[in-house]
Order: sequence, then C-alpha cells, then structure tokens
Amino acid sequence: MRIPVTGERGYIGTVLTSTLVDAGHAVTGLDTDLYERCTFGTGIPDILSIRKDIRDAMVSDLKGFDAVVHLAALSNDPLGNLNPELTYEINHQGTVRIAKLAKEAGVRRFLFSSSCSTYGTAGDDILSEAAEFNPVTPYGHSKVLAERGVAALADATFSPTFLRNATAYGVSPRLRFDLVLNNLVAWAFTTGRILLKSDGSPWRPLVHVEDICRSFLVVLDASTNLVHNRAFNVDRTNENDWIRDLAEIVKDTVPGCSIEYAAGAGPDKRYCRVDFGLIEKTSPNFQPRWDARSGAQQLYDAYKKVGLRTEDFESARYDVTDQIQQLRGEGRLDANFR
Repeated sequence: MRIPVTGERGYIGTVLTSTLVDAGHAVTGLDTDLYERCTFGTGIPDILSIRKDIRDAMVSDLKGFDAVVHLAALSNDPLGNLNPELTYEINHQGTVRIAKLAKEAGVRRFLFSSSCSTYGTAGDDILSEAAEFNPVTPYGHSKVLAERGVAALADATFSPTFLRNATAYGVSPRLRFDLVLNNLVAWAFTTGRILLKSDGSPWRPLVHVEDICRSFLVVLDASTNLVHNRAFNVDRTNENDWIRDLAEIVKDTVPGCSIEYAAGAGPDKRYCRVDFGLIEKTSPNFQPRWDARSGAQQLYDAYKKVGLRTEDFESARYDVTDQIQQLRGEGRLDANFR
C-alpha cells in the first residue's frame, strides 16, 4: 500500500515507519518534527516527509494513497495539561480534519492511534472495547472526542479503525522518558534508585512500541469488513501490571538498585485493567513478542550503550514538554505551537 503516516518522526512513528517499509509498504511522512533535537541513539528512518502541521494539511497532501495512519498528537498528559485548548484543537479537531481530508481525497482506510487512557479510572474490572469512556485528562478526553468524530465519517467508501494502545514502552529513535517503564529503568540505571512517583498501587496495561506497530500491520492486512469502524485494545491481557510489580522487574534487571517513593507519592488516578482479546481473535496474526521483563532488559542495554545520564532524560533533550517550552523560549514556536 501507499501510506502517509502523520507524526512519523515521533516515538511510535519512527519505529512504525521502519516496520511498514520492511513489510513492503511505500511510506510518506507528515510531521512538524518538533523533536528533531531529541534523537536517541541511531538516526530516524530516511523516507520522504512533508514538514507540515496537521492543522495546515490539504487534500492534495493525501491524494493517491490507499490508507492513512494517523499518529500526530500532543502526546502525553503533562503536555496536554500545558494548554488543554490546544490539546483539543490538535488531538480532536486536527484528527477529524485529517480524516475528512482523507475521505475527500479518496483514501479508503484510516487507522487512528487512540489510547487506553480513554478508559481513565475504572477500578479492578477488566475492560473490553465496549466499556464506557471515563477519561481523566485532556489528552484522554481528546482521544474520545476524536474517535467519535472520525467514526461519524464511516461509510461504504471510508473505513476507519481505532487502535487503543496501552501505555507504551521500549526503545525508539525518539525515545520518551515520561513513559513509566522507560522512566523507571532510566532512574535505576543512572542513580541506582527506582523512583516511583505514585504509591505503586495502580494497574497499568503496557505494550511495547514494536508490538503497537505490529498491530497496525495486521489491521492493514485484515479484510475491511473485519475492522470497519471498530476499536481494538492493543496488547495482550496478561500485560496488565501493578506499578509496584514493574518496579520489582526493574530491580531484577538493573544490578544494585533499590526502590524508592517520591515525596508525597499517592495513588495515580489513571487506573484500569484492559482486555486485549478482541484484536487477537479478529487478527490471529497479531502475536505480541515483548513483555515488561524483556522490555526492561532492552531499555537497560540501550541506556548502557549510550551512557545515559540523569541530566539527559530529565532535560529538554528528551522531555517533550520541556522541549516545547524551550522552542517557545527561543522564539521558534509561538503560543499556538506553530
């Protein structure tokens, strides 16, 4: 297929681009590349990329493609909280706008990277795709609104699919250290301490970034009637973990480290367990290859290789919110993140 990937220079996008190309697809990127100074380790995939904000995309940018994979968004809760209005403008309205442009351009398939954060706080019940939404942050709420807006466009000529990713982890050329497992291994490696910023009690579903990318592949390969206007939770059910258990996995992985709790650490309101059976039932070729233990080892090995320091991952070099603030301070980005 010929596929434009929005946000292809981000954490998931840089891995997904390589995954799609390796599978034989022809990929074009569309990204503002706000994080061009934040590359971790090896460089990003070398593909044709249109440097453009999704709010400025046009029908002509999407003409002649078979499917759109839409990742572009303000990508975490702290960044979403920085300016909730912009979060809705980009993550909700920008997503619906891209979908409308794709439909007008004659693109038949639209894959949207959604999130299990749409479920928000749900206690100990295991949630299927039919569960009620209960987002607790602007980021999560923007994903709910985007799903609803895109779903309304579905018809015989336009087939959207919604991939609700669990919390991601794993190595990427645009590594994010705000993600829980990535962060815990980084603290353990650089300081000898596993610093928990909550009390460790919440459930958190986790999925490796490479397995997220495999989910896009299997949906692209699936018959349209199987995935038309449907949502899929992405990972496998046994990858719901307590945060405190993740800390123990990291302790087993990084020699000589100890577990500590940040001052004032309390319960995290993002708390849910998720059922991932539907995607495995619908697309038997989806076989996640990673778990938290192997992912922690991958991260530890990568951090050793580059000689990671605390001042790196706690600074604008790898923190997306700090990078945005730095770009604004330098006059390279305005108040509307343009």
